[in-house]
Amino acid sequence: MTELILALDVLTREEALEIAEETYPYLDAIKLGYPLVLGAGLSVARELSQFDLPLIADFKVADIPNTNRLIAEHVFESGFSAIIAHGFAGSDSLKAIVEATENAGGECYVVAEMSHPGALEFLSGETAEKIAQMAVDCGTDGIIAPATRPERVKALRSIIKDKKILSPGVGAQGGDAREIAPLIDGMIVGRSIYNSENPAKEAEKFAFVRR
Repeated sequence: MTELILALDVLTREEALEIAEETYPYLDAIKLGYPLVLGAGLSVARELSQFDLPLIADFKVADIPNTNRLIAEHVFESGFSAIIAHGFAGSDSLKAIVEATENAGGECYVVAEMSHPGALEFLSGETAEKIAQMAVDCGTDGIIAPATRPERVKALRSIIKDKKILSPGVGAQGGDAREIAPLIDGMIVGRSIYNSENPAKEAEKFAFVRR
C-alpha cells in the first residue's frame, strides 16, 4: 500500500496543529518544510509528535559535508524521523547526512527530480539518473521523484530498484493520484488537503486512492 504523506506547508503553529488534528487518521507521515519551521520553529516537530506519525524534515539539505552533518544531527535531535537532501552537492556531502541518519536510526531521501516545470531545465534526465544512482551508492533509503511525470518515476525506479520513492506533485501541481500510486511508496499531497474547506474529507479521499 502506498503511504499518504501530508506536506504541511502552512505558516503558523496553530494552523499546523489544527490541520494535523483533522487529518492524522488518514495519514502515514507528515512532511514539514521551511514555510512552517521558519514560522513556528523546530519545536513544532515535538508538538506534532502527539499524533504519533513519522515526521519528515523537507529541508533539501545541500551544503558541505560538515554543515550537512550538523543540520542532520539537529533535525533528528528535534524529533524528526527522516530528512530530505539534495544530491547535487556531491557524494561526500550526501554521505555525511547518511552517516548522521544512521546514527539517529532515521531515514534519508535524496531529491532526484522535482515536480515543477522548471526542474526540467537542470534537475532531470541524465542528471536525475546520476543522482538516483548516487542515492543507491551512498546507502540512502530512497529518492524523491515527480508525481507530475510518471514516466520519469518509472525510469528512476529502474535505477534504485527496491529503495523507496516518495512523490510530490499530486493535486495542485497536476499529478494524478490513481496513476502514480502504483509506482511509488509514498504519495506527497499538500495544498489539495490543507487549502480545502474540509481537510479531513480530502485526506480521506487520497487515503482511499492509495490503497
